[in-house]
Amino acid sequence: MSYTFGNGLSLQSPLEQFEVYYLVKLHAPIISPWWFALTNQGFYCILTLTIILALHSVGSSHSVIPTRWSLALESLYDTVSSLVKAQVGVSHIIYLPLLYSLFLYLLIANLVSNIPYTFALATSIIFSMGLSFTVFIGVTTLSLYIHKIHFFSNFLPHGTPAMLVPLLIVIETISYMARSFSLGIRLLANIMAGHILMAILSSFLYKLFFTMGFVVSILTLIPFTIFVGISILEVAVSFIQAFVFTVLTCNYLRSAFYLHG
Repeated sequence: MSYTFGNGLSLQSPLEQFEVYYLVKLHAPIISPWWFALTNQGFYCILTLTIILALHSVGSSHSVIPTRWSLALESLYDTVSSLVKAQVGVSHIIYLPLLYSLFLYLLIANLVSNIPYTFALATSIIFSMGLSFTVFIGVTTLSLYIHKIHFFSNFLPHGTPAMLVPLLIVIETISYMARSFSLGIRLLANIMAGHILMAILSSFLYKLFFTMGFVVSILTLIPFTIFVGISILEVAVSFIQAFVFTVLTCNYLRSAFYLHG
């Protein structure tokens, strides 16, 4: 699929960068009934984990003088720690490793996706919605374990008139279930929108730079400056979306501990 501009410039579909395809696919039925496959999505999941482990391996050096890597990791850890204490409570600091891992994994995955010709994990509906549903199921299970039957009071506000009970139960149930979708869709939509914009602009600027005349190439420096600004903004969005996902997870955890809180 391609897009054609008014001046005849052709652009490949910006959605191609989100396609999941096989990198390795092995199947030997004579040797074994099992088969092995590795997609680009799976590869970047492993790559993200490898980068995180490598950063912590470098940052956890036992030198008396802290390195810039160790200072950066400590700053990130303190940021998430402060967030957990403020949102969930000091008494539930046990969930800090989970939330820190969640934040750092999303952050590294988003930053890696800003490198040209890489795959953006957050734009995969399997990844984003799978992560969202996992958080939702975990929080719901935790709330049921803590509050037992009182958990269902979430779906019926106190003091509701009897005639409105059926309607409010339906509304509150839909509202609660929407959490499982909103968490992942917010991440997917924001990252995907930025990458589509970057793909369209970069392809368009490439055509202007290398297929048009000298004067047009010089004038293209103006939109190219805007493109650089948007690229920097996308890096900021990588931090923001990882932070927002973690904040919302903290809020859901808080609601699991404190009903109607």
